[in-house]
Amino acid sequence: MNSAQIQSLRSHVDRHHAKQVDFLAELVKVPSDNPPGDCAPHAECAAELLTAMGYDVERHAVPADVVAANGMISATNLVIRRRFGSLPTGGPTIALNAHGDVVPPGEGWSVDPYGGVVKDGVMYGRGVAVSKSDFATYVFALKALEESGLALNGAVELHLTYDEEAGGLIGPGWLLSQGITKPDYAISAGFSYNVVVAHNGCLHLEVRVEGRSAHAARPDTGIDALEAATTLLSSLYGLRQSYKAMRSGVPGIEHPTLVVGLISGGINTNVVPDVVTMRIDRRIIPEENSAEVEHDLKAHIERVCADIPGIKVAIRRILLAEPFRVKPGQEKLTALLQKHGGDVMGESIPVGGLPIYTDARLYSEAGIPTVLYGAGPHTLLDANGHRADEKLVLEDLRKATQVVALTLADLLGADLLTNEAA
Repeated sequence: MNSAQIQSLRSHVDRHHAKQVDFLAELVKVPSDNPPGDCAPHAECAAELLTAMGYDVERHAVPADVVAANGMISATNLVIRRRFGSLPTGGPTIALNAHGDVVPPGEGWSVDPYGGVVKDGVMYGRGVAVSKSDFATYVFALKALEESGLALNGAVELHLTYDEEAGGLIGPGWLLSQGITKPDYAISAGFSYNVVVAHNGCLHLEVRVEGRSAHAARPDTGIDALEAATTLLSSLYGLRQSYKAMRSGVPGIEHPTLVVGLISGGINTNVVPDVVTMRIDRRIIPEENSAEVEHDLKAHIERVCADIPGIKVAIRRILLAEPFRVKPGQEKLTALLQKHGGDVMGESIPVGGLPIYTDARLYSEAGIPTVLYGAGPHTLLDANGHRADEKLVLEDLRKATQVVALTLADLLGADLLTNEAA
């Protein structure tokens, strides 16, 4: 692209920025908390907004039994396809994926988490950064491309999905496994000031520690499951400390982590606890083997509990998300996003990893070169992601949309076609 074409794309985004902000606010105003995961109403809201913009929206409702097995109530994934060029085939297909399900807002908000409130150029609301913002980024980047007049060849698909917070298997995983899509490249929701090419995997285990109840006046006649669970917890925290010695070579990722996030159990204050259940979150760095991680953690739990008389333990896997690893094919996406991101943001755009896990891994596992890039600040903490007062600087939304539009134009051959025409 020449400088005039670049400026034309950027100017289109500028002219439509107010509409983009309104679009995002409407998405924030419709709850899509997961859990409980009743996300079909939000998908319908998004589909109606997109239809009003002139898009043909495919609604892919996930079967109820599959949704229930995923621990959710409803999920409808949205797909928009736009082909450029006169040929029915040819040129790459680039998928842009963002998720509309969000974690529940929790306590501590200074504004309505579903209000889409804007203060001093910043929008607040649950999902405004993770990742309803990138519904807006990708939709308006595509709109700029459609109205650019550039000679392009290939296709862009928007994949707006609804189960990232539950693992992604009935979102992008469903679209890919059912043959609904097979893109050549994928860009998943991310932040404006870095390109992400790797992230941690995640293992969730539920551990059930079983003892025997007894009257609290005679604890010697029971087997205290909570006491056993305390011993297990102490050993798990010791294991967590040992993980710090295992360093990742990916910038932005440090070492494996372990958190016991949920604990429940007991019958009443005056009863020796018979059962205690806990859920463990174990983050897996890209260098680790997930099967070995799961085997070793289960073996550790079983070994500790075997040494406690009368205690039984049952372990159930809740989730296993593979790490997103650096793979050949990402270089083209990375180079273009860095180039345009540096020009638009006015600073160098680094490439690295994240300690979280995302839907990007599912595209990568299907052999599709994938990176994360979208609207947001330098870090997840800056956005208050998964915390109260989640926020998005609207200027970052505008700039990220320009970066994505310019990157898509290059991927679809604007440079090549313009040079040939000359």
